[in-house]
Amino acid sequence: MPVVATTLSLRDIFGTIGARTGFTRNNYKITPGLYCAGHPTKNSPVLVTANYKLSFDTLRKELSHTDAWILVIDTRGINVWCAAGKGTFSEEEVAYQVQNAELDKIVSHRELILPQLSANGVAARNLKKLCGFRGRFGPILSSMLPEFLARGKADEKMKSITFTIKERAVLIPLEICGLWKQILAVCVLFFVLSGISPEIFSPQTALIRSVTVLAATFGAILTGTVATPLLLPWIPFRQFWLKGAVLGALTACFFLYQMVPVPLPEKISLFLWITGCSSYLAMNFTGSTPFTSLSGVGKEMRRGLPFQIVSTTLAIIFWIAGPFT
Repeated sequence: MPVVATTLSLRDIFGTIGARTGFTRNNYKITPGLYCAGHPTKNSPVLVTANYKLSFDTLRKELSHTDAWILVIDTRGINVWCAAGKGTFSEEEVAYQVQNAELDKIVSHRELILPQLSANGVAARNLKKLCGFRGRFGPILSSMLPEFLARGKADEKMKSITFTIKERAVLIPLEICGLWKQILAVCVLFFVLSGISPEIFSPQTALIRSVTVLAATFGAILTGTVATPLLLPWIPFRQFWLKGAVLGALTACFFLYQMVPVPLPEKISLFLWITGCSSYLAMNFTGSTPFTSLSGVGKEMRRGLPFQIVSTTLAIIFWIAGPFT
């Protein structure tokens, strides 16, 4: 039986950084199956988690003073919450791993402790029919597990999800690091567009004008991916695309006030570009929060995308028109 360490190694820490920044996120997983932490017995609790290694590591590092079995199910390397929403963290998959590990021969009890964030994907009442084990949902955070196991039940605090400034800040590196391809595409696109002038194409004009757009783009990125999540509770409106648009408009006004005078069409273009980009980037957070349901994400995208598409299209048109005014 594989025994897992309850302290993270340097390799684990670098792996966490890679997952948080998105560079190893898509293939950061472990082999499904049964593991043990400490020296569990037939009476020790069985904790269920996903095979996304960041989820697995988050669980095991809280078990330094706990003897427990860890049942890892195959979620295709996706975290608990997302896997439950996608249907890969389900009662059928949990039952399959229970039977595959022959868990009934290892423990004397018939109870599994499930992550609370898997509740939207697991019908716990069906588990006993499928594998003979009943499911019980644990606390919302793995850091609460020792207290939960000691008390034998969850209080209201353990059932309540939070979205503090620290928890929101954790999402920022992934959002920023995942934008390098888009930034490269924007640089190429606006270099070409910036060179369009009465002289057909001017490389010198293209370089000068594209630097301005690049600076505006970085302003939009900082607004949409950093300022919006950090200031989330204090920004008007509920939907994220509107929150991003509000902060984007303020950033655009500040940017235009600080820069050298440019023709009116270019001012309009930069305003629309920063506002639209900030709105789009802020909207990305709507699926990473407890604020919005799956249907709510779809509803927000149906409202936000038309605004962002129109803003971007008009921004390009006005930017091309700038040298001709």
